Amino acid sequence: MSLVLTSTRNEWAAVRGEAARAGLALLRPGLGLILPVGLALLWELAVYAGWSTGRLVPPPSVVFATFAELWSAGELQTHALATMSRVAAGFVCGVAAGTVLGAITGYSMLSHRLVDPTLQALRSIPSIAWVPLFILWFGIFEASKIILIAVGVFFPVYLGVMGAVISVDRKIVEVGRAFRLSGFAMVRRILLPAVLPAYVLSLRAGLGLGWMFVVAAEFLGASTGLGFLLIDGQQLGKPATIVAAIVAFAILGKATDALLALATAPLLRWEDRHGRR
Repeated sequence: MSLVLTSTRNEWAAVRGEAARAGLALLRPGLGLILPVGLALLWELAVYAGWSTGRLVPPPSVVFATFAELWSAGELQTHALATMSRVAAGFVCGVAAGTVLGAITGYSMLSHRLVDPTLQALRSIPSIAWVPLFILWFGIFEASKIILIAVGVFFPVYLGVMGAVISVDRKIVEVGRAFRLSGFAMVRRILLPAVLPAYVLSLRAGLGLGWMFVVAAEFLGASTGLGFLLIDGQQLGKPATIVAAIVAFAILGKATDALLALATAPLLRWEDRHGRR
């Protein structure tokens, strides 16, 4: 009888533990909202109490009203979709080029010595410096915008892949050679698992730069996009529109980063690292 009671208690304890972990998993994403929501409430209170006029930096209530106005007019959706499509196209192009060149320069020392110095010099060029050149080459239409975003995405992906390939432990490679793995098997079973963690981080860094470069890209004569909304708010003297566009950038950037992290999480399940939460 005591064994049955002990087993029942253990089962209930396991159920309670699972319920507690599930509750924490649901609450954990909300922890990240504490800081921005708290700051927003403090600023709202400061404006309400008369400590600030809120003219140049409008309070959250005014920004929310601007969001609602833009949404009801359909402008917010139009501008957000235009910006997201440009970021997506530039991200795909930049990731493809960065992955290929990073793998080549990391795997081949000759390619590294030939190509890497030039790419490192190009990496130091500010994004705005490319704008007049891309306008001359590709015009002011979508091609120049996507290529500019792709340039921003390219460099972190290239550096991440190249650095990860170079830093693969030589002993692991020697083990693969001792087992006479073919070139494809060596890449699939040795190099790829070793490179994946750094590659995922470089993808997220590239995506973040893609969102930064899209602002410069939408200065190239764009008539839609959140960058255009920023310029429109500046020209018309509407700080609430400017802040609303900035908040939209933050929300979309965070959402796409979370989706990318979620999509790549299955690739890293094999890791047993201290930082896993």
